[in-house]
Amino acid sequence: MPLRDLAYFLAASVALSLAPGPDNLFVLALGISRGRRAAVAAAWGMCSGITVHTTAAALGISALLRSSALAFAALKYSGAAYLLYLAWEAVHASRSAPAAQTHAGSTAATLFRRGLAMNVLNPKVALFFLAFLPQFASPAFGSVPVQLFLLGALFMVQATIVFTALALFAGTAGTHLLARPGMSQWLNRAAACIFAALALRLALTSR
Repeated sequence: MPLRDLAYFLAASVALSLAPGPDNLFVLALGISRGRRAAVAAAWGMCSGITVHTTAAALGISALLRSSALAFAALKYSGAAYLLYLAWEAVHASRSAPAAQTHAGSTAATLFRRGLAMNVLNPKVALFFLAFLPQFASPAFGSVPVQLFLLGALFMVQATIVFTALALFAGTAGTHLLARPGMSQWLNRAAACIFAALALRLALTSR
């Protein structure tokens, strides 16, 4: 693939990663309410989900979401339900004693899985990769599935860098805010509102 095309792809990918959206809000809310470690773990989980969508696009599985209303709705409502669960958890954390807020649910592995689940259960992300990646692939450059895997890997690398920086920024801001008495409860409630809003937005998404 020509370097010029790869440069265009990388520039478009970075712009898309920086554009405000549910993923950015999720990382920001988690970083501010739970700190840098939590936000980075979730961000890496979300970026790892790109491998799933890339594989689906390369194998044509994502086309099923575009053609099947039932498959799209099933994935969409599963994602919305998961976000509502995260909102409920945040509300529960806001009612707990401050000392109990470093519970096992905040481990890096758990937050990584949450970020991964949120990304994989979003049908809009699957359809995005189905529409975006093929624009930069061509049979003239060799195997199209191989090109899609390589483009997906490049997208994941830049997204990991962008979202890690965002997570560190949000976590740093959150650390200063959490130092204030009673602020942790308000931040958890704000995070719950964001998660609930994202769930509603996803549930109302049409194909």
